[in-house]
Amino acid sequence: MRALSSMGFALFGAALVAISYGLARFAFGLFVPSISAELELSAYLVGIVGALPFISFVLATAVAPLAANLMGARYLAVLSGLLGVVGLGLISESSDAIMLGTGVFVCGICTGLMMPALTAAMQSVVSRSMHGRVSSIMNAGTSIGIMVAVPTVVFLADAWRVTYEGFAFLALLGVVAAWYFIPSVSRVIPANAAPPPKLTRLQWSRLIRLTLFAFAMGFVSSPYWLFAPDLAVNLGALAPNYTGWLWFAAGLAGLGGAVVSDLADRNNPPITQALMLMMLAASLVLLAASPGNLGLAIFSALVFGLAYMSLTGLYLMTGIRLLPGRLSIGPVLPFMACALGQAAGSPVVGMLVESVGYAEAFSIFAAIGILVAVLSPVYPGHIDYFADWTESITESEEAVADTEEPEEPQPEDTGLQAAYDHQLVDEEGAPLDPDPDPLQEEDSDEEPELETESESESQSDKPDSR
Repeated sequence: MRALSSMGFALFGAALVAISYGLARFAFGLFVPSISAELELSAYLVGIVGALPFISFVLATAVAPLAANLMGARYLAVLSGLLGVVGLGLISESSDAIMLGTGVFVCGICTGLMMPALTAAMQSVVSRSMHGRVSSIMNAGTSIGIMVAVPTVVFLADAWRVTYEGFAFLALLGVVAAWYFIPSVSRVIPANAAPPPKLTRLQWSRLIRLTLFAFAMGFVSSPYWLFAPDLAVNLGALAPNYTGWLWFAAGLAGLGGAVVSDLADRNNPPITQALMLMMLAASLVLLAASPGNLGLAIFSALVFGLAYMSLTGLYLMTGIRLLPGRLSIGPVLPFMACALGQAAGSPVVGMLVESVGYAEAFSIFAAIGILVAVLSPVYPGHIDYFADWTESITESEEAVADTEEPEEPQPEDTGLQAAYDHQLVDEEGAPLDPDPDPLQEEDSDEEPELETESESESQSDKPDSR
């Protein structure tokens, strides 16, 4: 293994994500017009094939944490890359729908295994204070991969087999790089890690609402990822090589999604989610209304890319905030729900395209998106700690009897850093306070004892518990 700096690992991880997410998963929609024409696939059959990578992604994501612990980061990343090589190679040699479906299914497994492998490696080689920034940079690799795929469509619109052979070669280079730069370690958890607390009824309520919104967003976004280029070519008579600019615009706007999702989670998540869902619905209507206008089609892709990446980032951060002590559930569950929504939406939109047409199918999904946006007030926004405390006191009368004046809880730190801090415990088995309040210590009734010189030296020799 060759050591990388924190920023070097972030850029390297973004490159692997660009291959596994951008090329192996989302680039498929760009080549649907050429592939369906050559293999004589109906829109409904394309919808079925398009759902397969999302199903395999969910299955792989479910077992990825266990695989990371058993295999280690390096071998899991190498396995993911090899599966990407096999899947992309199968797509390039496809002669029928079965072989094509097998290829995209294997690519979905590649996608589901890559991020857990990078996360396990990150916890070993990257300073914990940099985990949040490194994670956001790696997540942006999806947009980079989508943008990289654009020139192949612009210049090789009908040569999709050669293009996928090139993608397979890039995945092979990623396998070699992963072997040299990723350590063979399992997920790092402190030896004195506190067991995660049991989920309360209120936490379950928030988690269920988050999961349902993520599923709905994936369902609404499925027509664009799968049929946007096909709609522009068949309904708008747009040249096939021009459709690549749609993905370039979506990827470019998606880079700004990381900033929007961070601001949204800090300010007003429900309102921002409603706005982004309305933008997602608007992008579907814009493309369906004038698919032959290249400028308007590119603008719709910009709106779609910003809305989609902002929403996925918002769901990721909300999951971490709601369950800071459960990294295997909080950030993973929303992505699984989104993928399931896309898997459910792909065959539905394919069936609607065959029965009522492209424009009507996109309009129906846009209406569903608006309906979900209207329900955004029930999205789990900022946590009301006082309301939670009041509810817990009301439910437990014994707790009120034992405590004359229950202390009102203070808001907790949330996010990736808080999730890691939550795993640490002190010598008595209680979770450590990563940032103790110095004012609270000064208000203590006990007079502080002067430390002797020997005690100070012994304290300084102790390793930092964090």
